[in-house]
Amino acid sequence: MEFILNEPDGGPPRAAAVICHPHPLYGGTLHTRIVYQTAQVMLGLGWPVLRFNFRGVGRSAGAYDHGRGEQADARAAMAYLRSLYPVPLTLTGFSFGAMVVARLLAAEAPAEVARAVLLGLPVDREEIPADWKWRGPKLMISGERDEFASVAGLNAYFARLAEPKACVWIPGGDHFMAPRLDQYRSALRLGLVAMLAG
Repeated sequence: MEFILNEPDGGPPRAAAVICHPHPLYGGTLHTRIVYQTAQVMLGLGWPVLRFNFRGVGRSAGAYDHGRGEQADARAAMAYLRSLYPVPLTLTGFSFGAMVVARLLAAEAPAEVARAVLLGLPVDREEIPADWKWRGPKLMISGERDEFASVAGLNAYFARLAEPKACVWIPGGDHFMAPRLDQYRSALRLGLVAMLAG
């Protein structure tokens, strides 16, 4: 599996994060801009952050598996990061990656996952379960002009999720949070700090 691990300076971290990228068939990679920006925010909090390419992307072996095998990829990335940093994980996904995270946490309740972050969850394009086995805190961030998740659609999905949960809309932001990346970074940082405090 191809990945990039960003490691913070300083003492032992309180948390670590794995980030799942957008759709492999539409150019999504670990280098996608919003994936990189998300990693930088988390690194700024002092967390090690692992971004990886799903199967069949870049130098990762295998082939696209409609979100099924990609869940196994996410599990492998989490296991590797935990072998280096045995701290609570924040499992994060953008777009297709957010769908992978949601499906994984609906199917099982990994003890190592302390928080879930869903960015640009494409609820208008994919069938995504809202009855999760994993019951930890969830943060959802999307642009108000997201082409793959209407405000109404995402609000309806969010309402079905169990507490604790938080949802943040980026005014004027599209699926990739453009042209509101600064607002997105600020909202993500505040949301993560709130989750840590809670």
